[in-house]
Amino acid sequence: MIWLFDLSPDDRAALWLTLKIATLATCATLPVAVAVAYVLARKRFWGHAFVNGLVHLPLVLPPVVTGYLLLLAFGRQGIIGHYLDQCCSIVLSFRWTGAALAAGIMAFPLMVRAIRLSIEHVDQRLEGAAATLGAPPWSILMTITLPLALPGIFAGAILGFAKALGEFGATITFVSNIPGQSRTIAASIYSHTQVPGGDEAALRLSVIAIGISMLALLLSEWLARRTHKTRSGMSI
Repeated sequence: MIWLFDLSPDDRAALWLTLKIATLATCATLPVAVAVAYVLARKRFWGHAFVNGLVHLPLVLPPVVTGYLLLLAFGRQGIIGHYLDQCCSIVLSFRWTGAALAAGIMAFPLMVRAIRLSIEHVDQRLEGAAATLGAPPWSILMTITLPLALPGIFAGAILGFAKALGEFGATITFVSNIPGQSRTIAASIYSHTQVPGGDEAALRLSVIAIGISMLALLLSEWLARRTHKTRSGMSI
């Protein structure tokens, strides 16, 4: 156990930076994922299939391509990045905030998919009954649809967190591998495997990453079960 947590200062910084990036990416992406999942699950419109494909595109694109596109868009000379730098002094490329952006984009499809499936399993007759009684759409969404879809929302959030925790390709392309600034656990493991004698440190970080991911998945399962029991008690 002592061996497991015998981290160097750089590895310790990479661990805390990864947790910070994954948390920010999840919290910032979750509201957007819920909104997009609801639209895809409940609305039918021209271009629905295109929007669905666009949402899931990061799952099938090579992560390096996603990172390069982010660099073109949000780099200092990028279409959006140049404007953010000039008007707000916000720089995302080669910063930990840019790593959070890349991690959030890579996690977004997983979050939307889990939440969409949960919303689709909500009985629309309940929503219809509420509408018949005069409830406005926003009230139906907040008091019926989203509460009943909570297990899927929890699952999507945890899946997104786990994905952001292990993101590598898009992150290293967009923000590089700068110690203390953009070096995450995945990048640190990669760096250790490229130098002689780094296998032990790489193994240590790998075990820690596996442990954090397992804890996140167990927490997701526990929250889903707790929510299900609470809903069952309310229905009785």
